[in-house]
Amino acid sequence: MSALPDPSLHEEVLVSPMYLAGSNGTGDAGFAPVAHWPHHYLDDGPCQLLVTSPDQRIRIGWFGDDFELWRITAAEEAVAAPRWTATFNHVTPAEIVAGFTTALARDYTESDPYENNGRFLPDPSLYWADAVRPLLDAGWRRGAATNGTVEITAPDGLAGVEIDTLRGGRGAEAVMLWAGPRGWGTRAEAVFTARTPSHLIAATAAVMASSAPVVRERHMIHVEMEPLVTLTPVGPAADPRVSRSPTPLDVRRTAVTEAVRRAARAPRTAADLRMMAAQSRTMASTQMRSSTLAPVAAARRPAAPSAPRRSR
Repeated sequence: MSALPDPSLHEEVLVSPMYLAGSNGTGDAGFAPVAHWPHHYLDDGPCQLLVTSPDQRIRIGWFGDDFELWRITAAEEAVAAPRWTATFNHVTPAEIVAGFTTALARDYTESDPYENNGRFLPDPSLYWADAVRPLLDAGWRRGAATNGTVEITAPDGLAGVEIDTLRGGRGAEAVMLWAGPRGWGTRAEAVFTARTPSHLIAATAAVMASSAPVVRERHMIHVEMEPLVTLTPVGPAADPRVSRSPTPLDVRRTAVTEAVRRAARAPRTAADLRMMAAQSRTMASTQMRSSTLAPVAAARRPAAPSAPRRSR
């Protein structure tokens, strides 16, 4: 008979540095700045949720089963090709994504769709440092440039940014923010193509440079990350300024109980396993439709994931 889960694994803790906290399994924080935009829940294809600006020039896609969990684009017109693309992988904390989407939503609010004057559209600054100024101001160290690539590293050596100053084309990946050791479950990556406005990248970098911890449940911390982060139990007097995504602990404990019951009658054949997977996807789609903000279905790791495209 299987042992019951350890309740302490679902206790909430403050995790710092935030860029090593990983995902909390939902996109709530990243979608919060655009909660009032149209939401499109998709049953077919890898994109499970698409949030668009009212005129559909900005698109924010949530790919719940992919390495690149978030894909965000902007275009001059709804039917035009994307001017730039930003992607955030499945390990990136949604709080970091929120830095990007907050600035993006503000830019859209200040724009006029008939004048095509949104700040989310102009070319980036000619000076690469403008995109990562918050990191430089926070004491991140610049390394030697090699082959046109500038590298900047956090004081702890566990995060950094790579900038391709040559920018081989408008769709080339010019800036990559990263955090954590190389590996499928440990390396957070945010990648921006060459025409991404510098201030949007800087807004993302500013969150990475912040010293504020984030809330996670203990089981969300990857075993390889535990020695690299500081965990502080969340008490009644937790700092209200802490960046905190919704964590319905009671609901999750109920889910754990149900998972234990299901495990007791787990299928044993390949056909049964496929049926369970199909049922799980159907349930996830239903849950996402019931959310008023964003998908609450956990980003599921594929059973046999392919090697990450960009993980270094």
